[in-house]
Amino acid sequence: MLSMKTPDKFLYIRNRSFDQCATECSRNCSCTAYAYANLSTLGTTVDQSRCLVWMGELVDTGKHGDDFGENLYLRIRSSSATVDKESKVLKIILPIVASLLILASICLVWICKSRGKRRIKEIKNKHTPQHLQNSKLNELENESIDLPYICFEDIVTATDNFSDYKMLGKGGFGKVYKGLLGGGGTEVAVKRLSKSSGQGAEEFRNEVVLIAKLQHRNLVRLLGYCTHEDEKLLIYEYLPNKSLDAFLFDATRNSVLDWLTRFKVIKGIARGLLYLHQDSRLTIIHRDLKASNVLLDAEMNPKISDFGMARIFGGNEQQANTIHVVGTYGYMSPEYAMEGSFSVKSDTYSFGVLLLEIASGSKISSSHFMTDFTSLIAYAWSLWKDGNARELVDSSIVENCPLHEVLRCIHIGLLCVQDNPNARPLMSSTVFMLENETALLPTPKEPLYFRQRYDEVEDQRDTMGITLNKMTITMQEGR
Repeated sequence: MLSMKTPDKFLYIRNRSFDQCATECSRNCSCTAYAYANLSTLGTTVDQSRCLVWMGELVDTGKHGDDFGENLYLRIRSSSATVDKESKVLKIILPIVASLLILASICLVWICKSRGKRRIKEIKNKHTPQHLQNSKLNELENESIDLPYICFEDIVTATDNFSDYKMLGKGGFGKVYKGLLGGGGTEVAVKRLSKSSGQGAEEFRNEVVLIAKLQHRNLVRLLGYCTHEDEKLLIYEYLPNKSLDAFLFDATRNSVLDWLTRFKVIKGIARGLLYLHQDSRLTIIHRDLKASNVLLDAEMNPKISDFGMARIFGGNEQQANTIHVVGTYGYMSPEYAMEGSFSVKSDTYSFGVLLLEIASGSKISSSHFMTDFTSLIAYAWSLWKDGNARELVDSSIVENCPLHEVLRCIHIGLLCVQDNPNARPLMSSTVFMLENETALLPTPKEPLYFRQRYDEVEDQRDTMGITLNKMTITMQEGR
């Protein structure tokens, strides 16, 4: 304020410049004004450097004419009310803004997920052939399954575009590839179903729906699935030792299967079947149990795979019939192969065949038996009946195994392959007999099915000139 009469009761500070005088006021919270003044007008002693500072209220001040007075500098402080008001406003606005940002983020995530799910569904609907949309794959959409859908491009990358060097094996419904999925490099086995197979769609639905609902240490674990155009793919856990037949029927590798390992495999398969038949939420008939459908993990623990032909029994259903007989000849029970009738006892029959194969190291359809016997079952029965079952035991283990345990397994195997399904034990009884050496075993009857089939074929050979190998329904094919 220019040309002002300075107020009374000032603090006189000596030897200060103008800037220092201003600093003195600004550093003192009680300072209300300052002046760099000429004190001669007030009758005081003149000092060449003079600084006047006022504390509190400014009393007895006024404005002089143009040539008189001092320049008075007032210190303007912020209004505490304004500060408080601004603080209150900030306290209200900041939580509101933060809440809106969080809500917007949640909405954005939800929208992205919804679009992703809708996009996946659009892709599946767009690329799935029309005749499949109206059949088994359409049924899959209506199933409630907790299983990830895996992008086709990720599978192509994981398998190096389905390269031959990634192929682990092949079967009647497609090929199996090894792959590395995801950023973590998870090893998986990708089953690529054949494109033109009508049964492939049925198998795809069965495996996805069934295995997604089953959890057991002796069943292979399904990690996800994919449909893309006419592609149908299943993603399984990767088992490094592949399938049982790769060891059992390979003379260069069967020595890896000592009896301790074979017995562990036998009991694991039996427990897996027991779970399917009795202990799971569903009663499931596998219908295609064989050595190539038993996979082995790193510790040689068995895991039953390939549920494409499996059937679910509901309520009090004990057996079913079909005119479409599927499976592998030799492993199929007589009532199923001839009449299309199947039950849990059909799986028991297949298990019995597999048990005899594991004990002997020979395939059910091995030509080794064809000279004098129709099959491994007939050969095993003949030796067991004459008390020579030791001759059936695989030569790679016969000298270093508890013979009584192996012979007991052969006995149980013959019980499982009885012609009459009522004469075969349930898998619960089979597991009990395998795990309790003191349990008494019934005496099996001679399995006549293969002998009768052999006689029929011989008659046809004499009259029609056909060969034996043309009688097969579905020949076994390695995976």
